[in-house]
This record gives sequence, structure tokens and C-alpha cells, in this order.
Amino acid sequence: MINKGPIWKRVRSYAGPIPRARHGHRAVAIRELVVVFGGGNEGIATNLHVYNSVTKQWFLPAVRGDIPPGCAAHGFVCEGTRILVFGGMVEFGQYTNNLYELQASRWLWKKLKPRPPRNASPPCPRIGHSFTLHANKCYLFGGMANDSEDPNGNVPRYLDDFYELELQVQSGVKGWNIPETKGGGPSARESHSSVVYCVKGGSAPKLYIFGGMVAGLNSRGLGDFSPISEFKTCQPGFPGAPSAVKITKDKDSVHITWEPPTSPSGKCSPPAAEPDTTCR
Repeated sequence: MINKGPIWKRVRSYAGPIPRARHGHRAVAIRELVVVFGGGNEGIATNLHVYNSVTKQWFLPAVRGDIPPGCAAHGFVCEGTRILVFGGMVEFGQYTNNLYELQASRWLWKKLKPRPPRNASPPCPRIGHSFTLHANKCYLFGGMANDSEDPNGNVPRYLDDFYELELQVQSGVKGWNIPETKGGGPSARESHSSVVYCVKGGSAPKLYIFGGMVAGLNSRGLGDFSPISEFKTCQPGFPGAPSAVKITKDKDSVHITWEPPTSPSGKCSPPAAEPDTTCR
């Protein structure tokens, strides 16, 4: 039997209140449900849309609690049946650093107020950042801030900060932390992507950051993050790609060292092992 590989198929049969066309939105899956929030097209979308992949129906859940305003280019992660939303654009040129939690089992929104890092400020309002969940922590990197005091203006400032957000069990968060870093970190960027990679066999999990926009230029690069061992990157061949990071962890703290790329060819070898998609 010939393996034809993955097959794309457009979903044409569905019912219910269909979301309007948009960009800058985010989506996560909870069992058979696809939860879509935010984005923009002729204004910021405010409704929470849910698609049931079994019944092939869209619906608008009756949300309650601290319902957030619509936003675009925000952070959006899912842990069990709770969803966390951080930052994003709520109006043209107006960015936020608010953090919300949605308990999808009850469609209950709650605005969270994590404690700031020790001797540092919490993350500033931003868009286009990466917000990645692993175990009981979310990792925030980069994005773009607006330094304009004119609500109708936009003075972009690209960010290269790195935060760690510790979650509480089932609901709520503890606070932000800025891991100790050394060396030169990845260049400031926004609209990049990030994903956690878990290797079978007990190897340390890694966070890959790819691409993004750097002061109006597209960037590409590849790196892997491990809270226990290392973060390495391939040299992309032009400025703006992330550098490498080496991370060590002891009982009390995490130590992160950003290092220059080591591959002069700009080529990377693919991981030898398959990812474990059940990693938490």
C-alpha cells in the first residue's frame, strides 16, 4: 500500500454562526472543539466562536465573568479546559498587557493579576509576541510595543525580552519571572512562531522559535530551548536571526546563556527522534 502522506481537505459542510473573515486571530483545540478568539477585519472581532468538529457546527457560547475586549495578535494557550489570553491590540495603535483566563468547562472569563518579577517591571503592552505553554509555565518572548503618545499614531518598538509565567493548578497564576540570562540574546522581533518539542525517551523538552519581523525585515532562524540543558540555533545567513542559548537548571533557579550561532553553513540537521505530542 502506497503512503500518500497528509491530505488537505476543505471543510464545506457546517452550520451555525460562522465567524467573519479575519487575521491576527488565535485558535486552540479542546477535545472535539476548536475555540477561536480575536483577530481583525473592519474592526477587532469580539465574540468567542467555537466549532464542534463532530457535529460540524459553529456556536457562540454564553460567556460570563470578566469578559475581555476583542484583541488581535495576542498570546493564546490552552491547558486542559482553561485558556489563557495575554496582550494584543484592542484598538488601532492601542496594545494591552492584560492577562485573562477562560474556563471553557463553564465558559467563565476571569481577569488575572500575576505578581510582577522581583526588581523588574511586568511585560509591557505588546502585539505579535510568542506565548508558549509547557507544564505549569508559559514562556513569553518578544513582540512589538507602541511608543506613540498619540492614540492615532504608531511608533513601533521591537522587543527581545523573555518572561516566564508560573501557573497555579487548575486555575489562576502565581507571577512573572525573568530568568537569569547571559550573553547576547535573539534579536528583537514580532510575529514569530514558537512551539515546544518533546523527544521520546525522557530527553529535555525544547522550545523552537522561528522567524518573525525585525524592524520591517523578515527573519528566519531555528533554535531549541530546554529548561534543563541547552538552546542551539542555526545561522540563517543574514542579520536578525536568533542566537543560541544554553540553559542550566539547579534546585532554586534557571540560568540562561545566549550564545552566537555555531553553524557557518546555516544548515541544520533534523531531530533524530519523533516528538511526543502528549508532553505536558
